[in-house]
Amino acid sequence: MELKDLYPAEGSRKKRKRKGRGPASGNGKTAGRGMNGQLSRAGGGKRAGFEGGQTPLARRLPKLPGFRNINRVEYVPVNVKALEERFEAGDVVDRESLIEKNLVKSYEPLVKVLGDGDLTKALTVKVDKVSKSAQQKIEAAGGKVEEPC
Repeated sequence: MELKDLYPAEGSRKKRKRKGRGPASGNGKTAGRGMNGQLSRAGGGKRAGFEGGQTPLARRLPKLPGFRNINRVEYVPVNVKALEERFEAGDVVDRESLIEKNLVKSYEPLVKVLGDGDLTKALTVKVDKVSKSAQQKIEAAGGKVEEPC
């Protein structure tokens, strides 16, 4: 076998269509676009999502009802019951300790302690917000709530 004997496998190479290059090409004159109409013209065609003039799907679907406040602040809730289960007496409950105990995920920015459950241990709570009922339970157990609440 020599270099001159090498050739591509049968059917692996195909000549490209040369459109609009005369009648002998088989794609002359109208270049495979048919006779008249929008699609036969240069630059002709329809935009994405065009549905023949009927109202497009994107405009037929309803918008969400109600008012969406763009300034809404979302807090991740942590109940007093969870603090009772996961923390020892005298511990400091802050964002880092809540992440360690898997009560809050690291990408969740703001935490609020809520008053569901009972608390018997004295804890120091330093989170973004604390509800009034949670604050009463923490202070009743001998703990304290510090800023930034």
